[in-house]
Amino acid sequence: MPELPEVETVRRGLATLLPGRRISAITYDWPKGFPNAKTDVDTFLLGSQVVAVRRRAKVLIIDLSTGYSLIVHLKMTGQLVYVGNVGADRFGAGHPNDSLIGRLPDSSTRVVTTLADGAVLYFNDQRKFGWMKLVPTIEIPNIDFFKKVGPEPLSTTFNKADFRSRFQRRKNTTIKAALLDQGVIAGVGNIYADESLWGAKIHPATLVKKVSPQKLNLLFDELQWVLRLAIEKGGSTNKNYVNAEGKPGSYMDFARVFRREGQACPRCKTGIEKTRVAGRGTHICPKCQRYKALA
Repeated sequence: MPELPEVETVRRGLATLLPGRRISAITYDWPKGFPNAKTDVDTFLLGSQVVAVRRRAKVLIIDLSTGYSLIVHLKMTGQLVYVGNVGADRFGAGHPNDSLIGRLPDSSTRVVTTLADGAVLYFNDQRKFGWMKLVPTIEIPNIDFFKKVGPEPLSTTFNKADFRSRFQRRKNTTIKAALLDQGVIAGVGNIYADESLWGAKIHPATLVKKVSPQKLNLLFDELQWVLRLAIEKGGSTNKNYVNAEGKPGSYMDFARVFRREGQACPRCKTGIEKTRVAGRGTHICPKCQRYKALA
């Protein structure tokens, strides 16, 4: 599933492309991926102008001039790819990633949003778990997910004291499970949990109550550093993720442990191992992240 850096990368791309453009048509082939009443679509979506593109945790929010918003959850395999009007836009034919955008729509395309200037936004989702929901913008804070989700780890108002306090509420769970809990902190998934725990030299199976305040402070720093680097590199591409222009991200070229099993730890040269923590495949250095040293 795309994590905070991937969704933020898509948001930044769309934020430069969509605002000011008007939506002229919508087609879809999977009702569960576009669960909206036709009257709402006709009244609040068609003819509306995109005002802004926001992100909260792993969710995109496209605000419209009608006072409604499209909430987009990419889930496991979702993509939002913008293809400009040929000859009128820099992301039309001849784009460096024509291998993707030149063949859209394809069998994974669930929703096609056509803009008044001829550009198109494709929502692709091979596994069909993602969705686009039209809701009143004013009601977004009252949706259960948004009420329960934790703070943004890169927010300027989120500090180390806040970070420690939120994790200490989960003192009897593993530190990795707490990192993955969207109610503790927003947007962190398996990749950046492993990467930040390696950076802080914390074994993922360590109980939160066994992690010192000093180590939690270090984990805060490492998490922010990893997330910022991943955003700079356009996210971590697997076989499905691309940014708003249809391009892959390159963070995996800089990963220290994730999917590096059998390779040398960048810090101590011990072989990276893959295990299972919090129900997820987990990558560690058995020397740098010794469990007994932290228990």
